[in-house]
Amino acid sequence: MKSLLKLSLTILALLSLQHLQAQGDPELTEVWEPEPPLVTPGTGTSPPSDAIVLFDGNGLEHWVNGKGESPKWVVENEAMTVKAGTGTIFTKQKFGDCQLHVEFRTPAEVKGEGQGRGNSGIFLQGRYEVQVLDSYENRTYSNGQAGSIYKQHIPLANASKKPGEWQTYDIYFTAPKFSQEGELERPAYVTVVHNNVLIQNHVQLAGPTRYIGQPKYEAHEAKEPLSLQDHGNPVSYRNIWLRELD
Repeated sequence: MKSLLKLSLTILALLSLQHLQAQGDPELTEVWEPEPPLVTPGTGTSPPSDAIVLFDGNGLEHWVNGKGESPKWVVENEAMTVKAGTGTIFTKQKFGDCQLHVEFRTPAEVKGEGQGRGNSGIFLQGRYEVQVLDSYENRTYSNGQAGSIYKQHIPLANASKKPGEWQTYDIYFTAPKFSQEGELERPAYVTVVHNNVLIQNHVQLAGPTRYIGQPKYEAHEAKEPLSLQDHGNPVSYRNIWLRELD
């Protein structure tokens, strides 16, 4: 008898809920928890209040070279510039899912062509490259031009400015996930906005960047350093900040 009464009350409750939904009660679809944290947006070139500033023009204390030593890149006029032959640089801090803002400038004095002109790269987790290149009136293979996910995804547009002008990348990265056994559970995804133009729209990565051959995932830590490439060209960077999204 008690079971029958309990079932009847449950049915009545469901009927009552369906009646309220039919009446269009807006409170039934309101969600109050969790409340999003407060973030103060940046103004001008300043970062949001929750951003980690990786380079503000005053020094390279957040970076090391491949040997774990202080980088030899040149810092002047609130920018850092690749010093050819001194090597790629890495953040001391490690990151997973993130929103990354980078401003870069290829040399005003044009030298070389194709991949030899204003070449550098932004490597998410030190593995997944968003190509930096002078692609202003400089044809090269499409999956290697500015804004490409190198050798994997062609950008939707060429939004490059003239050599010597500052440009922006806003990058949204979802890091890959691996099981304890090292099996891939979720691939990486990248969205890139170049000079306010969407050029990569949540594209799926097939694995780390490879110059030769096909990419293939290899298990790594959930958080890894960001790196900027020394490709031998004096590319400059400034105003680099990152928001962790995980």
